[in-house]
Amino acid sequence: MARAHPRLPAAERYRDRLLRYVRRLTAGDPHRAEDIVQETMLRAWLAAEEFSGEFAGKQEPSRNDDRLAAWLHVVARNLAFDAHRRERSVPAGIMPTGLLGQADEGVDVAEAVVNRVAITRALAGLSPLHRDVLVHVHLCDHSRADTARLLGIPGGTVKSRAHYALSALRREFPAA
Repeated sequence: MARAHPRLPAAERYRDRLLRYVRRLTAGDPHRAEDIVQETMLRAWLAAEEFSGEFAGKQEPSRNDDRLAAWLHVVARNLAFDAHRRERSVPAGIMPTGLLGQADEGVDVAEAVVNRVAITRALAGLSPLHRDVLVHVHLCDHSRADTARLLGIPGGTVKSRAHYALSALRREFPAA
């Protein structure tokens, strides 16, 4: 049960418990968990007036606390699931349109699907900075100078990020 803090708003008393709960939902990512709990607290603050009658005195205080805690946990869970769904979705603009229409005619469809899944997982394992450079240089066929200008980074940084990203992919897919 949450400890009573007389000066904290009702929802704020559950912050630590919510943070532990959301960390489990986000596979232990403390930054994402904190963002989700912060958004939950914001929604509780915005809905405070709506819930003031429901949670402030019409019923016994322990039941009010239980209902508030349940509401906060549901909101936090929904926000965590929404964040997870957003991560899984692939933005439409990530693949150049010219590559979408190309198909290898000599490749088995099942093998192509397995390859695509493996490559997608390997790219997802890269940091966003490395992945952006690979997409620009290898998928969009931009020069290093163009990539540097588009991403707002020095040309040497483009070269090193591409090198380390390709090294990581080579470790993921060793030569047969």
